[in-house]
Amino acid sequence: MSLEEKIKQALVSKFDFLAGRIVISRPRRIFIQVELERLNDVFDYAVKQLVFSHLCTITGLDEGLTFGVVYHIADKNGIVLNLRTAVPKINPVLRTITFYFPGAEIYERELMDLLGVKIDSLPPGLRYPLPDDWPQDEFPLRKGWKPKAENREQKTENREQKT
Repeated sequence: MSLEEKIKQALVSKFDFLAGRIVISRPRRIFIQVELERLNDVFDYAVKQLVFSHLCTITGLDEGLTFGVVYHIADKNGIVLNLRTAVPKINPVLRTITFYFPGAEIYERELMDLLGVKIDSLPPGLRYPLPDDWPQDEFPLRKGWKPKAENREQKTENREQKT
């Protein structure tokens, strides 16, 4: 039995609701779809018990009515576990994972700045990657986002003044 299959078995035996929601797409790649309410338990188990000890990245997607968030974590064997959840656009909130992976802060700030997902318990800090003077409640990776007319005019004026 492959390591990927052993990980899949361990997850399903611990969380029976994951049966049918785990896909091994190819060697060293495991994808899991998990409800937001159960994400923290599955994530905690993967990190603490299955020893997925490296955060590769966090991906955020605008899927229309929800935001898709994928946590890509790896173990010492190079197996990447992709935990995907859906976060409602109305009051989108996730719990920070910086207490597992301090380096997650930069990815979580991207989710906040670019999509408007709130990260619960993330310590205060600088914006990333948008500049500090970027308008509040303007999230450029949301589908249908268009810059407000006054923002475009202001940027044009600023460029003209520099030349």
